Amino acid sequence: MIDPGLFNYWVVIVLMMLGLYVVIAKGNLIKKVIGLNILQVSVIMFYISMGKVRGGTAPIVGEGFEVYSNPVPHVLMLTAIVVGVATTALALALIVRIKEAYGTIEEDEIRELEEKE
Repeated sequence: MIDPGLFNYWVVIVLMMLGLYVVIAKGNLIKKVIGLNILQVSVIMFYISMGKVRGGTAPIVGEGFEVYSNPVPHVLMLTAIVVGVATTALALALIVRIKEAYGTIEEDEIRELEEKE
């Protein structure tokens, strides 16, 4: 049985393997971008779960608080989300241009068209 305290890590592992599988196994470029996004979400979830301290509070000095959570991983993951959205937008824009140039977004068909030329 899965330890409830480690449930978030199991979710991260499953999402990471799912994203990696989609990137490797699928030939559709949009599916590959979705797989990369799933992989990115798993990494973000991992860092956020690592940054949280059980019983910890925000790092604001006050009476009665002794355990604090580190806010840096959470802030870095906000930056990672912004970079991920920008990367996804760029990848989708490139896929649109590939579709216009080759008439397909399947990796194998693009490779065959390139070999013919």
